[in-house]
Amino acid sequence: MRILLVEDDLKIASFIKKGLDASGFTIDHAADGEKGYDLALGEPYAVAIVDIMLPKMDGLTLIRGLRDNNVSTPVLILSARDAIDDRVKGLQTGGDDYLTKPFAFSELLARVQALIRRSGNAVEPTRLRAGDLRVDLLSRDVVRGGKKIELQPLEYSLLEYLIRNKERVVSKTMIMEHVWNYNFDPQTNVVEARICRLRDKIDKGFDQKLIQTIRGVGYVLKEST
Repeated sequence: MRILLVEDDLKIASFIKKGLDASGFTIDHAADGEKGYDLALGEPYAVAIVDIMLPKMDGLTLIRGLRDNNVSTPVLILSARDAIDDRVKGLQTGGDDYLTKPFAFSELLARVQALIRRSGNAVEPTRLRAGDLRVDLLSRDVVRGGKKIELQPLEYSLLEYLIRNKERVVSKTMIMEHVWNYNFDPQTNVVEARICRLRDKIDKGFDQKLIQTIRGVGYVLKEST
């Protein structure tokens, strides 16, 4: 499934692209509004992610041009502006959703998936599983062995990322970029701490330990040992 990303900040663009790549999407990136506009006119995209402040053509002009040309691609607007008037203007121009910077990748991914579901371009899975662990993406319920597990929002986001990448080793850096926002300080031990708390809730009391540490590399959620 192809997504258009129009973002001139290369750090943010790389952060988003890596996350969407890992989630199974194909990304076309434009670093200015004119290129993004030309791509959006010429290709059918599941979603377009468009920054407001762009060189050559600003994001609102881009979106307005697409709607004037009857391009119905769902648009997720990115902006550092979080005032109500800015959000209203973006939605009235033709945007379908509005996300302010900085943001966690998990929220961006959830919004992209919601836009895809609403547009009818694809059917996203609503449940993920690994062994006897079940995660409902709509209700955010987590159940293992028939037992419901209560998770804090960051714990849930971390588990969702791990289960989406089950059997695949993910590094600490990958986790920080996908679960926390792109300007997160990599020098802290918050990932290790969250993994430890998540293990206590997911694996404690079960013979099979799903969340495993690959020393010197990262973590992996395995269905079987």
